Amino acid sequence: MSSAPEFRVFLVGTDVLADRALHRHLRRQYSVHSVGSAADVERLMREHTPDVLVCEQQLVDARGVDLLQKMRVEHPHTVRVLALQSARREEMVRAINDAAVYQVVTPPFEPEQLDLLLQRALESRELSRIHRYLSRELKFADAVIRNENDSMTRALQETYHFDKLVFVSDKMAEVCNTARKAAATDLPVLLIGETGTGKELLAKAIHLFSDRHKQLFLAQNCGAIAQDLLLSELFGHKRGAFSGAISDRLGLFVAADNGTVFLDEISDISPAVQVSLLRFLQDGEVKAIGSDRTKQTHLRIVAASNRPIQLLVDEGKFRRDLYYRLKGFEISIPPLRDRPEDIPVLTDYLIKKYCEVFNRKVPGVAMQAQQKLRSYAFPGNVRELENEIRRTVATVENGEFITVQHLSTEIARARPRVDRNQAQATTLDGRTLKERVEQLEVALVRASLERHRWNHTRAADELGLSRVGLSNKLKRYGIGRLDQPEAA
Repeated sequence: MSSAPEFRVFLVGTDVLADRALHRHLRRQYSVHSVGSAADVERLMREHTPDVLVCEQQLVDARGVDLLQKMRVEHPHTVRVLALQSARREEMVRAINDAAVYQVVTPPFEPEQLDLLLQRALESRELSRIHRYLSRELKFADAVIRNENDSMTRALQETYHFDKLVFVSDKMAEVCNTARKAAATDLPVLLIGETGTGKELLAKAIHLFSDRHKQLFLAQNCGAIAQDLLLSELFGHKRGAFSGAISDRLGLFVAADNGTVFLDEISDISPAVQVSLLRFLQDGEVKAIGSDRTKQTHLRIVAASNRPIQLLVDEGKFRRDLYYRLKGFEISIPPLRDRPEDIPVLTDYLIKKYCEVFNRKVPGVAMQAQQKLRSYAFPGNVRELENEIRRTVATVENGEFITVQHLSTEIARARPRVDRNQAQATTLDGRTLKERVEQLEVALVRASLERHRWNHTRAADELGLSRVGLSNKLKRYGIGRLDQPEAA
């Protein structure tokens, strides 16, 4: 089963770009929208932003180069291509300079030629995005190196510094900016995020960018551990304090003095441990189990939870005063499904990582496989993606691209996510609930058919219907296609 096209292409014009054979060819790979005027483009762009806009020079209401120049300002990430009838060098240079077009093409051209051009344009855009990301990363790393003379710390920072939390999304940029601010203080930090989002890696980054970076960073998972054992791990114990205490134990809070202690799954600690931790945060004193002496420490606590602590406080399961002590800074890490734009760069990073581990050569991920990865919800977040790439790199043939056939069954079956813009643009003007449900059903069925170029088998599979069930809905709602015979 092939995946629906992900990239959106606008063809603007009434001449060569209005050719139906061209549209049929491009719809095999892209979501194609054909319009005839600049006004139509501006109207359509209120609902959708194209990845590529191909425009003829002579439109019914404007010049193509003027429209592309406007798109350059309003939609800078859209790749712009101009179809220019004249091949005169002066016009081509003027178009390239005025609208910053990716390329000028001169008709006539074959559909395969334009298809290849679109592929190259999208690849160029991706390379430009990666270049911007790497430039930002190198600039920040260079500043760190200049301000840090300790070679060991420098090596650790190159591994764990914030930009090594590989991302391109604005959401993760905001997370890392807040973490940098937190690192410059001595306040406790509370990290909230689902399992596998990288909470411990972010905690290490906060430590390594703080004034405590030359001291220890110690971690303790507070989940699924008995209360007495957890108290012993954190505060230490004296020999004979309880059954099995055959020797003194220092405890993390003393061992990491002047450093950082990371407490993962803090939401799982018992009420008794909550009281002990609150007392420690208030005065910094550690009293080992079985001892009558206290020791003053000066360390920082970074805690993490996969559940919102505020909800547990409201339910009476977590002390409110402890919550306020822990959240000097509270940082929420978004799940991977809410930032699918990070999946391609994470995938590239992990492929390179495990190619070195397994001594293999994997040039990359095929487009359809990349679309499947972006469509999958990744309940295990980055950790699940890493496990998938590690397994795939270990099993793929040397020198072979990763394709859909190499992906696990759950990811290979992933269906494209609902286009929120398209869903919001659907107007439900029925007066009754039944009428509105029917309108929504018509919109969903038609959208699925359009994505699959009116292939009934694939559309029915995506909608969870049989071909007969889909056929009945087409007859019931009078859904038909006028521009092209039905694809079997």
